[in-house]
Amino acid sequence: MSHRILVVDDNEDVVHITASFLTAKGYTVETAVDGQRALAMIAAHPPDCILLDIMMPNMSGIEVLNRLKERPETASIPVILVTAKSRDEDVLSGYKEGADYYITKPFSAQQLIYGVRLVLGESAATTRPADSGSSDT
Repeated sequence: MSHRILVVDDNEDVVHITASFLTAKGYTVETAVDGQRALAMIAAHPPDCILLDIMMPNMSGIEVLNRLKERPETASIPVILVTAKSRDEDVLSGYKEGADYYITKPFSAQQLIYGVRLVLGESAATTRPADSGSSDT
């Protein structure tokens, strides 16, 4: 059975590209373009991992992350923040808020798959973040 990944980003191009990278590796992907829709989807059917943008209208990814971590039924779902916020303080803040991993945009397919495999406890030996020859997002 493949792992279910929820991709949450208000940029539909990023959602499409990210989903393509993940489905090519055999993951089942669901998508949401805002935080409120993501929370509703998670409540109905919790995914195995969440890829979450920080900068979204109406509800930031950090607010979504906080809501997930305060509820026992969702607190253990691994969350990878995928964002253009790349300053050291942004990365540290993401981890302090409870993120399991942090990927900055633009990213490669290898970086994304490595992070997902890492938080899911899968073998990441075949995909390392420094691998070259992939498209970036």
